[in-house]
Amino acid sequence: MLRLNTRDPGFDAAFRKLVSDRRESDENVSRDVQIILDDVRARGDAALAELTRKFDQHELASDADWQVDAATCREAFDNLTPDLRAALELAAKRIRAFHEGQKPADRDETDKHGVRMGARWGAVDAAGLYVPGGRAAYPSSLLMNAIPAKVAGVERLVVVTPSPKGQVNPLVLAAAHLAGVDEVWRIGGAQAVGALAYGTERIKPVDVIVGPGNAWVAEAKRQLYGVVGIDMVAGPSEILLIADGQNSPEWTAADLLSQAEHDPSAQSILITDDPVFADTVADRIGVELAMLPTARVASESWNTHGTIIEVADLMAEAPALANALAAEHVQIATDDPQALFERIRHAGSVFLGRMTPEAVGDYVAGPNHVLPTGRRARFSSGLSVLDFMKRTSFIQLDAKALKAVGPAAVELANAEGLTAHARSIEVRLGI
Repeated sequence: MLRLNTRDPGFDAAFRKLVSDRRESDENVSRDVQIILDDVRARGDAALAELTRKFDQHELASDADWQVDAATCREAFDNLTPDLRAALELAAKRIRAFHEGQKPADRDETDKHGVRMGARWGAVDAAGLYVPGGRAAYPSSLLMNAIPAKVAGVERLVVVTPSPKGQVNPLVLAAAHLAGVDEVWRIGGAQAVGALAYGTERIKPVDVIVGPGNAWVAEAKRQLYGVVGIDMVAGPSEILLIADGQNSPEWTAADLLSQAEHDPSAQSILITDDPVFADTVADRIGVELAMLPTARVASESWNTHGTIIEVADLMAEAPALANALAAEHVQIATDDPQALFERIRHAGSVFLGRMTPEAVGDYVAGPNHVLPTGRRARFSSGLSVLDFMKRTSFIQLDAKALKAVGPAAVELANAEGLTAHARSIEVRLGI
């Protein structure tokens, strides 16, 4: 675990190194993924079957081996315990309500010259959703990805998920039923992303691919951007916790480990102005780890990437550090979190106050938990309804309107040397 102090002479260099640290895929992953994608594009289902046998020890023979039918998803939902079913339904209800508010409005207006212009929004025809099936089998992520697609109006929503030795997590199937997923395929890895993008004999291609995955899945999405739309290139999870000394060390340690348990490459960072509190939290981490079934992963993450930064003044120093880190999750545990929040420009999602742990946002708060990582919050946002929609602009002129604005267009076209552009307007204006 790294300890930094803004008052130390070497802080600036150490902090720059922390900010620039890359915890994502390397060149070998990129090369391997390219080979897989080329194979899927060339051989389709045959490549999928061979790679699924190799990586998941699952034989794709019958239709049931390839695809999970709707009745099986419904059965998984019906078999949930009442409390778990209620929790899943509450999460789905809140996620749906929040994302309904994101639907954009069409525009249609006519200006003083009589030029009609506007934009019409519409959903993509089909979206693919990757659902992890190894270390991370999360029904919550399925809801967070699938519900915005359905709210947007996507007609065909396709899930691909690894099925090691033929097994699919029943919670994932239950969530698929609740979210209204149309197809569930028992394939995973970069090959599944390739199948969604290119299509195969069995699987029709989609327009957008979303969802979390390992380094190979993330790299496949990166390479296929342009063939399809993607939500983002997601890396290991991260949390930045800004906390004063009035917080519970127990709560703070638990919050930091809530992200560390995701992945050995996950990163948890604490910024505080209280050195005694920092020491106590560092000690408490060991106690919390001893209670976690996920201690091996969380411990590796904390020991390798965990960081505590001491500052002299939270309000004066923490916002600039947070903006440089541009973290996926930022949790502000102070008496006046809003004051700090107003100075933070770059963050995937922000959790305000001592009673708002990031984990509540992963499940039932409502805003999406699919967020930019690796400092990408500087220029991108979390998943939304807009990721499944596109905007088409339109323009309409009559003769009067063209007479008012056309000459300026002719002037600009000629200035650019595009005389055919100019001519298409001139012939209508009679000049």
